[in-house]
Amino acid sequence: MAGGGTSIRKYVGALKDSTTVSIAKVNSDYKQLDIAIVKATNHVERPAKEKYIRDIFMHLNSGRARADVAYCIRALARRLSKTRNWAVALKTLIVIHRALREVDPSFRDELVSYGRSSGQMLHMSYFKDDSSPDAWDHSAWIRNYALFLEERLESFRVLNYDVELDPLGTRDVDTTGLLAQLPALSQLLFRLISCQPHGSSSYNTIIQHALSMVATESVRIQTAINDGILNLVDKFFDMHRDDAIRALDIYKKALKQAGQLSGFYETCKTIHIGRDEKLLTIEQPPASFLQAMEDYVRDAPLASKNQAVLAIEYNRKPEEEEASTPPPPPPQVSTSEKEPEPEPVKKVVPRVEQIDLLALTRPS
Repeated sequence: MAGGGTSIRKYVGALKDSTTVSIAKVNSDYKQLDIAIVKATNHVERPAKEKYIRDIFMHLNSGRARADVAYCIRALARRLSKTRNWAVALKTLIVIHRALREVDPSFRDELVSYGRSSGQMLHMSYFKDDSSPDAWDHSAWIRNYALFLEERLESFRVLNYDVELDPLGTRDVDTTGLLAQLPALSQLLFRLISCQPHGSSSYNTIIQHALSMVATESVRIQTAINDGILNLVDKFFDMHRDDAIRALDIYKKALKQAGQLSGFYETCKTIHIGRDEKLLTIEQPPASFLQAMEDYVRDAPLASKNQAVLAIEYNRKPEEEEASTPPPPPPQVSTSEKEPEPEPVKKVVPRVEQIDLLALTRPS
């Protein structure tokens, strides 16, 4: 009975794909693109043929009009929003993921713009295909995969660069930038680790194809975090307490996630994912280094409110001073000697004894 139900479901899926292709041939202004999208994201439970994905990417290259890119994104969004089939949803997400990695950045920019104007097209928290126990497992993985891709776009909004293309962005950032960028990268890594498969999804060939891309991107993300952490600890022992507390929390979270990433890699290796890739070797720093950071936080200088006020006064623009100072009396009335101008207030920064940093090297 179950086998018969599966056969009927596959027949209905094939019929839907055939009907959609026939409609595109007659009614679509983007006939070739629509046909390629349907064939690359059809109901067949195996990876899409490369030919159809390349046909889609041809409409997304740098020489195409932005209207073509926008149409492609809308077509993929419709495909995601209407389907209740795990294979269609997953193959559509793979097309989007590969386009982010392989085609002109205009696709990413248009996708970000679409998300701002129309809501998150990758919001699939409620997606489920309950046609079989395997489909249920696949649906859970698809939801996590969609969250990772959504976070990938969100991190770009925060970082202003694509970590996959420029993983060195955290190497020379100032303290303020690091305290903003490292949490965004940490959240992206959290979503990536959540893509660890369970149950039957571990052995599905389409999921394994998507997982191999996710595992590859983990190297760039973790490298950016490592560089950011090294930059952060170089600055740590000169920070005021508020920044030091935030930095310590970021550092502890990075240590925890490094361990979780090692577990993710072990799972990937058991299902033959990443064996040909150069995945990172995660090494934990000595516990004494974390203790030195915690000791510093307890005694770190506070950023005084008075200091902040004095700094504002000292750095205030001349026109602001003129606006807040009453006009002097007319010369013919004034008979008093001119009062000496007050000396400028010097900004006092507390001196902090520099602590030697322990060796903290990048993973090999």
